[in-house]
Amino acid sequence: MTSWIVDYLWLIPAAPLAVSLLILNLSPAQRRGAALVAVFGQVAALLLALLAFIQTLGTPGFRAVHNFTWFTFGDQALRIGWLLDPLTAAMLVMITFVALWIFVFSIGYMAADKNFGRFFAYLSFFTAAMLGVVIANSLLLLFVCWELVGLASYLLIGFWIERPSAAAAAKKAFITTRIGDIGFFLGLLWLYGRSGTTLFFDNGAGCFEDAALVAVGATSTAIALLIFCGTVGKSGQFPLHVWLPDAMEGPTPVSALIHAATMVAAGVFLVARVYPLFSLGAIHGVTTSLTVVVWIGVITALMASLIAVAQSDIKRILAYSTVSQLGLMMVSLGVGGVAAGIMHLIAHGFFKALLFLGAGSVIHGTHHEQDIRRMGGLRGVMPVTFLTYAIGMMALSGVPLFFAGAWTKEEVLHATAHWPGSPVPHYLTMAGVVLTAFYMTRQMIYVFFGSGRAASEHVHESPRVMTLPLVVLAVCTVLLSVFITPAWPWLHDYLSGTAAHVEFGSLIQPMLFISLALVAVGIAAGVLIYRNTAARDPFECAQPALFRFVENRMWLDELYSHTVIAVSRTAARVADWMDCYVWDALARGVGAVGHLFGIATKSFDERGINAGIDETSVGTRALGRGMSAAHSGQVQTYLGAIGVAMLALLVLYAWLG
Repeated sequence: MTSWIVDYLWLIPAAPLAVSLLILNLSPAQRRGAALVAVFGQVAALLLALLAFIQTLGTPGFRAVHNFTWFTFGDQALRIGWLLDPLTAAMLVMITFVALWIFVFSIGYMAADKNFGRFFAYLSFFTAAMLGVVIANSLLLLFVCWELVGLASYLLIGFWIERPSAAAAAKKAFITTRIGDIGFFLGLLWLYGRSGTTLFFDNGAGCFEDAALVAVGATSTAIALLIFCGTVGKSGQFPLHVWLPDAMEGPTPVSALIHAATMVAAGVFLVARVYPLFSLGAIHGVTTSLTVVVWIGVITALMASLIAVAQSDIKRILAYSTVSQLGLMMVSLGVGGVAAGIMHLIAHGFFKALLFLGAGSVIHGTHHEQDIRRMGGLRGVMPVTFLTYAIGMMALSGVPLFFAGAWTKEEVLHATAHWPGSPVPHYLTMAGVVLTAFYMTRQMIYVFFGSGRAASEHVHESPRVMTLPLVVLAVCTVLLSVFITPAWPWLHDYLSGTAAHVEFGSLIQPMLFISLALVAVGIAAGVLIYRNTAARDPFECAQPALFRFVENRMWLDELYSHTVIAVSRTAARVADWMDCYVWDALARGVGAVGHLFGIATKSFDERGINAGIDETSVGTRALGRGMSAAHSGQVQTYLGAIGVAMLALLVLYAWLG
């Protein structure tokens, strides 16, 4: 069984990839068939992922690989492969399950779109690329799939390409993430140069096994930070986070897929996968590279939470909440809480998909309105959306007991509290927890409570094909919490590769009550400030300058526009001027010199070489004609010539004698 599931692990990403290619060959008249085929591809991938997950349960620290030679160059063989371990298995199940319900939701949300079939082809391609990232046992294969994820995000963010804002957002996402990927690629090359392989595990010869790690040695910090550049771009970490909120220009199911199961999850997964490199040479669990990860995560989490407080677009609020939660995951990974960070990533996949799909239901029910200030009172007319969205909101905010996000977030706080590097990240993370509960309460009040405003007229509940995924994801969010409560030690051991055990009551510790207090403060502050909703935000009325600062995303886009982009444009203009007036003039000058040299060469050739050769040829021809005339064929002429010659010789002899 082990051999079969590992050897054919590639079928998991292959199923949605094959479906994507099939859908692209369907006619527009077969649009409904496209959706069914796409859903079938996700079901097949989910079943295979469950088989792989089950296979990892029996053995602590289960790991199996399938490696093979991709191609050879000279005497070098480039090998790739795929890997099955607890990290891979858990991610496979989360991605395929969440993506399946996003696909189902999309059937209703995109029903009227003229490019319905192409949308599902792109979605399937997106999930296939992400699944390829997860199963890769080679940093090179991971990078190839990583870039395919970037391509798929470009296609989906700019799906409504006729909108200038969508085209600009797609281009911004693609270019920004490529900046990080340059660092990733350089780190990949450096690691290959030091270790001689890109395989993670290869019977002791992999780049993350002891022999190769010794060879990497002191360069591990630089290599790890270069690889981390890719994570900063993909997972929207400061300072490359600016693309992620603008990615909301794509259809809402795309936002759900990006923020819950693909794209941004890839960066967190990458750090967890290459963690042996980050932790190499750690002293008390602290290295330079891990310290950078911690501080980037802290800055990102706190910054995004502050910005979310002043946003009015329902999807943009959720986008900044994703950036903030990804920052928390990075902090957890950086302080050594790898299992806590991955569990928060998995739980976040469920409730963030629920929230984005809930936002899509609200947008659909309010006839494509996204400004929360124009909503209000929707809980009565959209009861299913309201109840499921409330579950997602409480899970994200960290409300304890029945919501998965509470337990995983508490474990992240617990991990930061024991980091020997500095206590500051722990306290800033706690501030981020308060802000999360605050801005999510603000959003709930604006959208579902109070009196109805402009967008609340003619509102309707979404169709069943859209509400069913909301119910399923809400139930899973609660059940995951019920499962985590007694099983957290087992999950921690399972992801850490040690012997798993179940211990009841292990999560009941002082940090849980601190987390409860933090969430209570955030929710209470939100209710107190926004209990009487109005078109103008109370925060804006109290602190207009500060509100504008965070509403405009701390002017970071403008800062980039006046620095990086301005320098790039200036460099482009200088390069264009150099091309037109320097390099072009130089090329023309060289051409003119060549032309003059050609004229001189031609003159010398014609008047010197050709003329001399022509005159020599004329003389040779005349001599030839004369000699030809002397050969008349008459014997008497030849005898006469001989006689004259003999006479000349006698005269010469007499004269000389």
